Amino acid sequence: MSSAFSATAADMTISLTQEQRARTNARIERGEFVSMEEAVQQLIEERIRKRELEEIDDLAWAKPLVDEALAEVERGEFISREEHQARMDAHVASMKE
Repeated sequence: MSSAFSATAADMTISLTQEQRARTNARIERGEFVSMEEAVQQLIEERIRKRELEEIDDLAWAKPLVDEALAEVERGEFISREEHQARMDAHVASMKE
């Protein structure tokens, strides 16, 4: 079995590793895809979309969390690094008992 396939002469040829072929063939056998070509096209499209979403993510979702944390700091609702370390040391020691 060749490690490459080509949909048509106008399209490109790609090479898959033996493991990639086996994993994709298993998904075809389960009925997730009709053909190797469909599988590869869909999987590439999904990866491209995921990368595009990652590139446009401006982390706006995190702003409320950062604002909340900053407000807590302003109110004095925090502990020092040293206090945190002491608490962690005590917790680890209690687990060893």
